[in-house]
Amino acid sequence: MIPRTRIRNIGISAHIDSGKTTLSERILFYTGRIHAIEEVRGGGKGATMDFMPEEKLHGITITSAATTCQWHDTQINLIDTPGHVDFTIEVERALRVLDGAVMVLCAVAGVQSQSITVDRQMKRYRVPRLAFINKMDRTGADPFRVVQGIRDRLQLNAVLLQYPIGSEDQFQGMIDLVEMTADYFEGENGENCVKKSIPEPLRDEAQQARDKLLDTLSLFSEPMTEMLLAGEEIPKELIWQTIRQATLSLEFTPVLLGSAFKNKGVQNLLDAVALYLPSPVDREVVKTAESVSVYPNPDASLVALAFKLTVESFGQLTYTRIYSGTLKPGDTVYNSRTEQRVQIGRLVRMHANKREEVKVAVAGDIVALLGVDCASGDTFCSGEPLVSLEKMFVPEPVITLAITPKKQEDSDRLSKALNRFQREDPTFRLSIDPESGSTLISGMGELHLEIYLERIQREYNAEVYVGTPAVAYRETIGQQATFDYRFKKQSGGPGQYAHITGWIEPTDQAFVFENRVAGGAIPKEYIPACEKGFREAMESGKLQGYPVTGVKVVLDGGSYHPIDSSELAFRSASHQAIEGAIAKAKPYILEPIMLVEVETPNEFMGRVQGDLSSRRGLLLGSETMQGYTVIRAEVPLARMFGYSTELRSLTSGMATFSMEFACYRQS
Repeated sequence: MIPRTRIRNIGISAHIDSGKTTLSERILFYTGRIHAIEEVRGGGKGATMDFMPEEKLHGITITSAATTCQWHDTQINLIDTPGHVDFTIEVERALRVLDGAVMVLCAVAGVQSQSITVDRQMKRYRVPRLAFINKMDRTGADPFRVVQGIRDRLQLNAVLLQYPIGSEDQFQGMIDLVEMTADYFEGENGENCVKKSIPEPLRDEAQQARDKLLDTLSLFSEPMTEMLLAGEEIPKELIWQTIRQATLSLEFTPVLLGSAFKNKGVQNLLDAVALYLPSPVDREVVKTAESVSVYPNPDASLVALAFKLTVESFGQLTYTRIYSGTLKPGDTVYNSRTEQRVQIGRLVRMHANKREEVKVAVAGDIVALLGVDCASGDTFCSGEPLVSLEKMFVPEPVITLAITPKKQEDSDRLSKALNRFQREDPTFRLSIDPESGSTLISGMGELHLEIYLERIQREYNAEVYVGTPAVAYRETIGQQATFDYRFKKQSGGPGQYAHITGWIEPTDQAFVFENRVAGGAIPKEYIPACEKGFREAMESGKLQGYPVTGVKVVLDGGSYHPIDSSELAFRSASHQAIEGAIAKAKPYILEPIMLVEVETPNEFMGRVQGDLSSRRGLLLGSETMQGYTVIRAEVPLARMFGYSTELRSLTSGMATFSMEFACYRQS
């Protein structure tokens, strides 16, 4: 068995089209996991990690894919995640269970909108990362500008560990600033990494870059500071050790260079993953919802998190991270959410969509369970007391479509498809339009829902009529308001009685409930019913029926009847009390605002800015590069439908854009 210290659980994350999947393909090739390189858009079989037909059709990653490979004495459990913001939940749940990450950036575009989102997700889960500047062979590549962008826009202490030998079509390799050697890549697929002496014209520049690196690292190492002041040569082992310690403490971000497509720099990145990213035993101790510490000890009680599931013909496939203990086929464990016993059937290790049987999984492993009935985010444990790991962050959907089956026979197939998709994807929501009775599907964007509509037709052979997209508005309150509501019903038999008092106030969270009832004014067993009633009232606002968000409810008193009070009575009282309070709290409508980033040739800059302004867009700024400009703006989602067609028309098809949710704002 491989020592826990030689395991790396890592994810590859980036803005769309930064080359993540191409990089993953090279990693699999150089580690011997595959024996031929396929390209994302190169015909043939397509990239290994993009195995869904929709991924091959659209040329993008839609679902995160896991694999395991070996680099020298290090086992790398790798998850390739989507770059498109519509599938951000795949990045979210991968980073929730990973120990380290590689952030890929384009050498030309640098830090883009989804780079900022990925950075925010990595910081949320305190994931140490390396940065890899890809596409060094592209026209306009400038790694120094990209590093400055990482420092300025992401507020990371980023420093190059390498110096480029040429750039654009003259990119040949890189200088290792730790070992001070020049690395070149020879062979048909760049499989031979050859170390040579540094080219004479680059010696001074490389030395200056090394001095800058050592100066930054000396802040984290007293021995290095002393050696620098004494003018002594710093041993490479001390540099490696210092980089690792600073990276694990999230105080330093090592930056590497390369071109995955041209097979340059990937082996150096693999070396850096083994050298600098954490093993399961290096990561911070995991805290549960009950504030219990979980240590990565194979001999301790089992604690494992089901972070992703897919429903297949044989049953459910549940991707699981083992945080503590050991798991074997045939073991009986507890699901802490349902408090039910679960028997583990088969364990498998995933390689994209292929499976390999596993006889045992221990703390630090990422495996998949076959045939286990659970939900995404459930915790499995073996000992008492039952513990629950903290849930992952799930963003709210911003767009809704109405769909109706074309024929009666499509109805059952559609129902099966929608129930499966809702179970697999926490950002895909189902509801019923109370007026028309049609089915509503909600998601993170037009592409998100478009992919599911394609899958409904391909996988379930069901055809549907699709309505026009609708924006997922929200309602909120503008001020504090009190409630004092008495629910009383008497009709011959047992009555219903509940009385609650308290207030609501605005908050920056979606919903907060605070119980301040003292002295037994309301029995404890009725408090959960009150909270349930409050939450139900938030599902539909009084202005236009949109969900209510940004409300804190404080329950501070009330009364009960020893015979007539019940959970149902307090739930009903709470529901009606909040409806009345919201009406007094100056409610207003919120609309989703999108962060839009347009990359356009300079000659179309004025047109694009004018068009964004006409869509009620707030221009945030622009950045001019070689021959083109990146424009950033915040625009209401309601004004962005059909924008891709309009942008093509404005710029003769030469501009591209990306869009992600920014915030809700008063409409």
